[in-house]
Amino acid sequence: MNKDEYSALDGLGLAQLIQQGEVTAADALATAQSLLDEKNPTLNAMVLSMKTQAAESIEAGLPNGPFTGVPFALKDLGMQYQGVVTSNGSRLFSDCVATHNSTLVQRYKAAGLVICGKSNTPEFGLATTTEPVLFGATHNPWKHGYSSGGSSGGASALVAAGIIPMAHASDGGGSIRIPASCCGLVGLKPTRGRIPLGPAQLEGWGGLSTTHAITKSVRDSATLLDISAGPEAGSPYHVPTQTGSFLGCVSTPLTQQKIGLCLTTFNGADLDPEVAEVTKTSARQLENLGHAVELTKIELNPDNVREAHGIVAISHMGATLNAKQAEIGRAITQEDIELGSWQNYQYAKEISGTDYAASVAMIHQHGRVIDQLLEKFDYLLTPTMACLPLAHGRIDMMAEDPSTYSSLLFQTLGFTALFNDTGHPAISVPMGMSKNGLPVGCQLVAGTGEEGKLLQIAGQIEAAGLFTALDF
Repeated sequence: MNKDEYSALDGLGLAQLIQQGEVTAADALATAQSLLDEKNPTLNAMVLSMKTQAAESIEAGLPNGPFTGVPFALKDLGMQYQGVVTSNGSRLFSDCVATHNSTLVQRYKAAGLVICGKSNTPEFGLATTTEPVLFGATHNPWKHGYSSGGSSGGASALVAAGIIPMAHASDGGGSIRIPASCCGLVGLKPTRGRIPLGPAQLEGWGGLSTTHAITKSVRDSATLLDISAGPEAGSPYHVPTQTGSFLGCVSTPLTQQKIGLCLTTFNGADLDPEVAEVTKTSARQLENLGHAVELTKIELNPDNVREAHGIVAISHMGATLNAKQAEIGRAITQEDIELGSWQNYQYAKEISGTDYAASVAMIHQHGRVIDQLLEKFDYLLTPTMACLPLAHGRIDMMAEDPSTYSSLLFQTLGFTALFNDTGHPAISVPMGMSKNGLPVGCQLVAGTGEEGKLLQIAGQIEAAGLFTALDF
């Protein structure tokens, strides 16, 4: 199969060619592997090859699904594929071989996806760039030496480089939307509980983290949601049932909607003027599509937003390391993990149960504020990140002084993490380019369970030709 033709296709486009017999699943896998061999030494996006498992799945006969024969990658964080290591981007977990398949992996395989590798991620998903000590930095396909985002930075680089048309990703503070923004792609964070995380762990970071994918097209994201969504045994959350398919929402005509434009970060971080201008331009483009856009502000204390998210996320990271400590039968030391992870682990030990309970209560009140605002607006529009994609080394998990790391981290999370706290669905769409040639995304947010609405407006924007083109 011609590599250029392959790289131009989205997942559904490739699946259609396979279904029609114009190419085979083996051809598609071989092309993906050829592109990986050519590009990955520079990108460092795929960190674990599963080409043997991929070939065996094709030889065994693939199920008939919407993505039969399409190459796909799992993020090397949280997701379990039986017999394969899940390292969580950490030296401490680098020999942890999965004893089972995650529920989501089972659903991916049932849809005919050919899982061919694991993508790079920062240690424990704690950074919004992908530069782990274990595997090294992933480069942005648009500009070498710059971040592809995090924590799903390997996934975004693989898709943007045309190696695979879409990739699994997860999001505990912006980790789907941020890399999608950095690489000019579509990144949907679903409603809390929409997609299963089990069976070993039925929620991520106390409900902050969810999982889905980074894709080239809106229709691929919608179809992946159709094959992924739904509860599993023990699911702790109830999500409103979708009427009809998510794919059907993408092409459903959209009448005038009321959109609230937010240009003030929720955690107090500064907003880069270039990013602000792209978002304002996007607002005008939405008005040209017939929507009513009104400047608004979410009235929350930024210190509370920042602190509540941090306490919940870091507490759960600490619990993970405590469990690992018990498993290996010795104390975890600073030599086992990156310095930033170690500092967070020490902080986790200082968080009390009452601190955690107070943070959860605060997060729930923040959700109430968003729900009340969404009674006035159909959508919220924000920048995805408050800054442009960063050069490597700017967010350094090994830095002795964490102040610069924290400042930049809060800037990357300034518009995204709040919706992990509240559980609302949010999508990043590629809407502009910076002066130095890097993509800039904008985020749209809708009510709980309203991924269909997000896919509808994202589909309208895509059909209008407003997405940043993948052209490098």
